[in-house]
Amino acid sequence: MPWPSRKRDKGAAADKKEPDAKIAKTEEETQDKEEEEKSTKPPAGSSKSGWKNWKKKESDSGGEESKMKYCHWLLKSEPESRLEKGVDVKFSIDDLKAQPNQTTFWDGVRNYEARNFLRAMKLGQQAFFYHSNCKEPGIVGIVKIVKEAYPDHTQFDQKDPHYDSSSRKENPKWSMVDVQFVRMTKRFIPLSEIKALHLAHKADGGPLKNMMLFTRQRLSIQPLTQEEFDFVLGLEEEKPH
Repeated sequence: MPWPSRKRDKGAAADKKEPDAKIAKTEEETQDKEEEEKSTKPPAGSSKSGWKNWKKKESDSGGEESKMKYCHWLLKSEPESRLEKGVDVKFSIDDLKAQPNQTTFWDGVRNYEARNFLRAMKLGQQAFFYHSNCKEPGIVGIVKIVKEAYPDHTQFDQKDPHYDSSSRKENPKWSMVDVQFVRMTKRFIPLSEIKALHLAHKADGGPLKNMMLFTRQRLSIQPLTQEEFDFVLGLEEEKPH
């Protein structure tokens, strides 16, 4: 039986160990509507230039699609119990491992920008599983996309904390993907360590200088460039900084 919806992104909760992320747990409906109007379906591929290339206009590249695209992801989920409308939204990487075939759907996203990222995911792409809104947030494992975006059924379930009465089955507003456990990272990679590197890279132009984990903290679905993914993955081989 599927777990209750827990990966909500109607304003992802700020990580408790991230003092700069003074973010409300929910976003206003007006902000969501503005995001819906402004958002465009992001590409999925590889990139070296970060967020600024995400919405690069065709005119900037002579009508050709930018070759700088994202092909990896970071997915936030809460490993500690928290009730939302009477439902425990807890879901850790161990909960994923306990699912049949270590696979299930990634539901409950209610932010238009994050939804568009979900819709851009391609079969086989890998993502970091990130424990969020807990005593020590950080990366704990790797998952892969095993089914591309399709309608999120929880938007139509009145008993689900992420029910959306404005969504219609003939034109669903929200999507989800299926993910499968790949492996645990060789060690826990804490937010504090990644943040220290991000700050250093902002100064010296390193690969984490534009990492969305710090520039778009609200989002529970975040794209990563190949360079960002490879650098963070390489941290598992090193002693904690």
